Amino acid sequence: MSSHDESSHPRQLSAAARRVLGVLVEKAKTTPDHYPLTLNAVVTACNQKSNRDPKMDLDEDQAMLALDELKSVQAAREVQGSGRATKYRHAAYEWMDIDGPESAVMTELLLRGPQTVGEIRTRASRMHPFADLNALQPVIEQLCHKGLVEAMNPPGRGQLFTHTLYQNHEKQFVQARLDKKHAADPVAAKSESDVNLQSVDRLVARLEEVTSRIDALERRLAELEE
Repeated sequence: MSSHDESSHPRQLSAAARRVLGVLVEKAKTTPDHYPLTLNAVVTACNQKSNRDPKMDLDEDQAMLALDELKSVQAAREVQGSGRATKYRHAAYEWMDIDGPESAVMTELLLRGPQTVGEIRTRASRMHPFADLNALQPVIEQLCHKGLVEAMNPPGRGQLFTHTLYQNHEKQFVQARLDKKHAADPVAAKSESDVNLQSVDRLVARLEEVTSRIDALERRLAELEE
């Protein structure tokens, strides 16, 4: 898919489909031994409490509808697993025309919503190592060039980036919520962003350790389920 061909630009996805796509890419990177995923594993990963915003409570029917939506646009595929169990894998690289570093950024935006560059770097580093913010910035710029990511507010500390796969009514809600926060207390909003950015590097090591433990627990749970 050419990034310059608007007709092939990824279409908008429902909230459930975005969550499922993010989950499939995430688990392919963090728990490859248990990928592709069964329907039950997809549901569990979509509803997990860590690395998700907003929290969801999808059931199997909703997850299946989301998978059908992704399959219909060729963003996911159904494969035969061991014991003839049906499993699912993503086709995000081809569908969005992205590489490994870009997929890590897109996955975090799909799973967590709008974030600063510092927040993206901290969270995406569990899937692809970004040495510092300077290493991440070109990746975000390339995703913006491809029309997959956009800035939600002016450049500067606290600038937020988000993916462009929202449905129209959702994007308007996300933007309105951001505008309301800044209008209510712009000084506090800026101060909060400054503190977040200043503390990012100090939190990276701790967050990576916690994430590693969570991934280990998820692998153990997957083993028990099998």
